[in-house]
Amino acid sequence: MDPVIVVGAGPVGLTLALALARQEVPTVVLDEGPGKDEPRPARSVVLREETAALLERLTGVALGEHGMRWAGWRSVRRRQVLSEIAFDAAEPAPLHIAQHFLTGFLRAAIAREPLVKVAVDSRVDAIEQERSGVTAHTRGPKGTWWRGSYLVGCDGPRSTVRKLQDIRFPGRTAVERHAVAALRAELPWEGRALLHRMPPWRSSGPSAGEVTARPLPDGVWRLDWLLPPGKDLVTPEMLLSRIRETLTGWSDGPSPAYDLLDTGVHTVHHRLARRWRAGRVFLAGDAAHLLGALGTQGLDEGLRDADNLAWKLAAAWHHGPQEALLDSYQTERRAVIAARLRAADQALPVLRGGGGLRQIVPGAARSHDALLTDGHLGRGPLGAPGTYGTSPLTPRDLEAAIPVETPPGSPVTDVRVTAEDGSFVRLRDRLGRGALLVVLIAPGTGVWERKHWMSAGVMPRLAAAVTALPHPAELLVAESYPGAPAHSVLLVRPDGHLVTALSGVRPADLYAAAEAALGGAMRAEQQEEEEKGHQGRGDEGVEGQEEKQGAAAQAGSGAR
Repeated sequence: MDPVIVVGAGPVGLTLALALARQEVPTVVLDEGPGKDEPRPARSVVLREETAALLERLTGVALGEHGMRWAGWRSVRRRQVLSEIAFDAAEPAPLHIAQHFLTGFLRAAIAREPLVKVAVDSRVDAIEQERSGVTAHTRGPKGTWWRGSYLVGCDGPRSTVRKLQDIRFPGRTAVERHAVAALRAELPWEGRALLHRMPPWRSSGPSAGEVTARPLPDGVWRLDWLLPPGKDLVTPEMLLSRIRETLTGWSDGPSPAYDLLDTGVHTVHHRLARRWRAGRVFLAGDAAHLLGALGTQGLDEGLRDADNLAWKLAAAWHHGPQEALLDSYQTERRAVIAARLRAADQALPVLRGGGGLRQIVPGAARSHDALLTDGHLGRGPLGAPGTYGTSPLTPRDLEAAIPVETPPGSPVTDVRVTAEDGSFVRLRDRLGRGALLVVLIAPGTGVWERKHWMSAGVMPRLAAAVTALPHPAELLVAESYPGAPAHSVLLVRPDGHLVTALSGVRPADLYAAAEAALGGAMRAEQQEEEEKGHQGRGDEGVEGQEEKQGAAAQAGSGAR
């Protein structure tokens, strides 16, 4: 079968290619550039815990050694400290890292991956698709046609793929603008990020703005100043003046010495593509959405797009077209981004309006601070990881379903589990392999070797049920899981979102939940295609499917 074509070699495109390769799907990455990234310390990204873990799995690099996990967060208005947060196990710190480091680690991992081919200086100018695949043409002296099974546009805000598919990209332009500087200096809050609203050294009114200081390794800080509305040019003189007055305002004495490493202007747009799928063509990352006001992180969401889409494309590539499963990518991810944009649009007039009663209402400053903190730290409606509780892949009306602390469709908690080879691993380490995860909660098993309890109690029946599922699945055992009683069973998607939790070993419900997570029953025409594929090989494929369903029914007899 033809490889998947990924257009764009930014972090999202490279992540998608690696995620597909880990699931044994070949890809071709069409890179418009030369295959190298210019070091830009002022271009950094903030990643939430689950997203950083995804990149560490794919690259094999401990990103914390190259970025900064903040010790804490402080929010100040004028001279008043509104809130201080110390990060710990209950609230893990986000990871702040220069983007060129991220891209470099991804490129290095791809260079070691035989299933990924990167074509540099390859700009797409035409896309054709038919029922059996898609073809992309790259221009240049040696114009080439590339044949693929699917194509994903990860080619940024001005996406050629989106334009060639005639997909509208409505939204708002220049929602916010920030002057940015990366510098090496000693600030009073070592290892802690700071949000300073209306600093006292600035005049009142809309130009008072705010400044954010976020630490990086080796004493480097990224400073962002919110600029007033308009298109005024950010001159080097103006930026140097902002740096000096800010550092002086934060110091008890004279302005501290600093080493300026990089500068820039960051303009935030809010846009959302009308469609994220057109037949065999998909959009991801900035090609599908732009966000970033009030501290929200667009790249983090783009990486979640890649994680969501990879296992669905892998299932279709290995097992044939599964339209409901592929359609769920747009349904799930677009809904999450739309909700994030709505929350930002509702908050912006309140937080950026200035003046009026809002400035004198008791508690208003703290409520505004809470909204901004949510955006910067990945919490609440502005920043919390998206959930897919209303997804068409969420099973309904399962008799044995029980509530746990993780609602269906939400990212699972990372607990220690016993793998099939008897080793102890983190649950998160088993994600991204294309298999469903079935986790039995069995207190006390951690003190025994796996061989002693694999043939005891409910394990034989559960193992038979897992073997009979309509998709490859891995059986894991955990001593505990938040809110889950003993002997309950969790079904987890390959991207780490909970499908359901069941009371005990209920093979029929487990099968139904797995089938729902894969998009439900295949359509008649897809079944017909499968049957055609079995011609010349007797009824081997049909018998195999009937064998699985029969095993599920047999395992389910007496389960209740």
